[in-house]
Amino acid sequence: MSPQVVVLDYGSGNLRSAERAVARAGADVTVTDDFETALNCDGLVVPGVGAFAACMEGLLKVRGERLIGRRLAGGRPVLGICVGMQILFAKGVEHGITTEGCDEWPGTVERLQAPVLPHMGWNTVEAAEGSALFAGLDPQTRFYFVHSYAVRTWELPPGRFAPPKVTWAEHGEKFVAAVENGPLSATQFHPEKSGDAGAQLLRNWLGTLS
Repeated sequence: MSPQVVVLDYGSGNLRSAERAVARAGADVTVTDDFETALNCDGLVVPGVGAFAACMEGLLKVRGERLIGRRLAGGRPVLGICVGMQILFAKGVEHGITTEGCDEWPGTVERLQAPVLPHMGWNTVEAAEGSALFAGLDPQTRFYFVHSYAVRTWELPPGRFAPPKVTWAEHGEKFVAAVENGPLSATQFHPEKSGDAGAQLLRNWLGTLS
């Protein structure tokens, strides 16, 4: 049977392109904001575009932060994409305004220090050793980015469990491009816009669902 995946509809994100990409990767996909449906599916995708504060506002309206927390507490996989990754961190700072995030990971989403913003187009990543998301992909594979803000430092200290796998990219400076942390995974780039490479990454993620 195909894994049951929900793309969370909270008023932000390329919902239909994410839906089509995940379906092509082999999942049975539903786009919804229904809490129970999203809680009980095999995998939850949290897309996001635009401003951190606006995405958090939309997420709170559908109790998305509680949904993500409950899924992770039960070991149920979640995949954040672009701003859907950023809101998993403790806070975001845009135009001098700080907005609290979901705080699944410590860290601050900040404006990149780069000569040209937004960072828009294709870029390589430095995949973490042993990464499941990037398994089978050439190190020179490029993914599609479009963002001006990112997490510039990784702040989660070592703990009792296996350390998260952190993938980096560079645009003016290094920034976090992807994280794999138990059931919680996220990418700053858009796999749904990254052609064959993005399709492979989504297939890899679906392969981790149980």
